Parts: sequence; structure tokens; C-alpha cells
Amino acid sequence: MTMQVKFWGVRGSIACPTLRHIRYGGNTSCVEVRVADERVIFDAGTGIRQLGNQLLKKGVKSANLFLSHTHWDHIDGFPFFTPIYQDSFSLVVRAGHLNHLEGGIRSVIDKQMSNPYFPVPIHSLKAQIILEDFDVGTPLTLPGGVVIRSCPLNHPGQATGYRLEHQGRSVCYLTDTEHKPGQPDENILALIQGADLVIYDATYTDAEYLQHVGWGHSTWQEGIRLCRQAKASNLVIFHHDPSHDDDTMAKIEKKARKTWKRAMVARQGMVLSLL
Repeated sequence: MTMQVKFWGVRGSIACPTLRHIRYGGNTSCVEVRVADERVIFDAGTGIRQLGNQLLKKGVKSANLFLSHTHWDHIDGFPFFTPIYQDSFSLVVRAGHLNHLEGGIRSVIDKQMSNPYFPVPIHSLKAQIILEDFDVGTPLTLPGGVVIRSCPLNHPGQATGYRLEHQGRSVCYLTDTEHKPGQPDENILALIQGADLVIYDATYTDAEYLQHVGWGHSTWQEGIRLCRQAKASNLVIFHHDPSHDDDTMAKIEKKARKTWKRAMVARQGMVLSLL
């Protein structure tokens, strides 16, 4: 069965709706995986708005949303995800980094959609919405035999990396994680081992990273190093820095592909199929 991955938002930190961010895209993080009649969504950045419009157009009635974490650029599209205003839609929202906070994910979303931040409170939404916290590292099984595995990421306030598996195929989503030069992250290596596709936080280049130590982000060079060591098949460079316009991203893509031919740069609207 085909596993289809679509990139609705590829940018990090803040949306960039400018003419210099057209070819690669300006919406913040949102990736959709279609598999076994399920819709699995990773993160709710501004890209989720267009995804929601398409789901309604196609008559989709349910989805699973997994959040890497709840910094603004990964949830700021949630209030504009139109399916949550439809009584015919059901959505399960899960997070693994908030178990230590009182109220967990429900408290975070409730605050996001309350005054003075947003005029429509969560209790007014018509869709059936389930908000769940889970223990990172504990596998989750969705309908159709889709398995979600996870690991902790090195990011301020904590974050979660995911691996989606189905019938021998696998996609990993690891954004907002910082590496330690010369010390491969063992949690990530274990999660991406032999994966077909690894979507990885490559906000900076190795040279840029030196000025951003402690900010919680990684580089495309580290992504290649990890994928090679874990024998993963393909790398997708993701979470582009807002200062990296189309010309900059084109240069990064050229260098990355020259370094490892199985590396590519995420573009908004890009669709990848795993057969």
C-alpha cells in the first residue's frame, strides 16, 4: 500500500509570505501522511490551514494530529484549521512533551484559543476533539495497523520526534532538535534506523550553527551524518530559517545533494510517495 507524504508548511520560526520565499514556501511546519485510509498530521503551523480546506473539500471526516511541541510556529495554524468548526469531523490531538505540566496539551490549546489570544474558545468548536498526552517512547497504534514510535528531542521546553510505520515502510519526523557536534544523538539514531524517509530540522548550516548554539536547532550536514550512520534511505531538509530565501535554499539544496545524493530540500506542496 502506498504511503504518501505531503508538505503543507516547511518554514521554521515565523511564516514568510514574501516574494523571496515562493519556490520553497513560507508556511510554518505541517506535514501530512496518508496511509491505510488514515490522515496523520505532524504539527499545526500555518500550513495546516490549507490542509484543512482540502480535507473538507475531499470529504475527509477524521484525522490524527501529532505535535512535536507547542512553540508558536508549530501550533499557530490550529485555530484556522477549518475542520474543527464542523460537527461532522473528529480530531485526535496528541503531544508527548507536556506530561509534566498541569493540564497537559488540553491546557495549552485551551489557553491558545482564549482571550486575549483568540476569540473562539475551544469549548465552542463543533468537531469532536480529543486531546491526549502520551509517554514518549511508548508505541501507539492507529487504525489500519499504523504504528507511531517516538523519542525525546533536544529543544528548549522539550520536543518529540516521531516514526510512522506501516507494512514495512517508515517516515520519521524530527524537527526542533539541537545536536552536539561530534556526538550523534543516540535517541535519533535509534528512531531513524533503516527508515525510508527522514524529515529533519536543518534550520542552519554547520557554519551558521556556531552563532546559534543553545537555540534548539540543527543543520543539514548533521542530518546527512545521522542518516548515513543509521542507514536511512532518504533525507528531507526541513524547518527552513526565515532568513533563508529561495536563492539561499537553492544553494543549500545544491550543496546537500552534492554531499549526499539522497538528500533533498522540502518545498511547500511537495508530495513524496513510498510504494
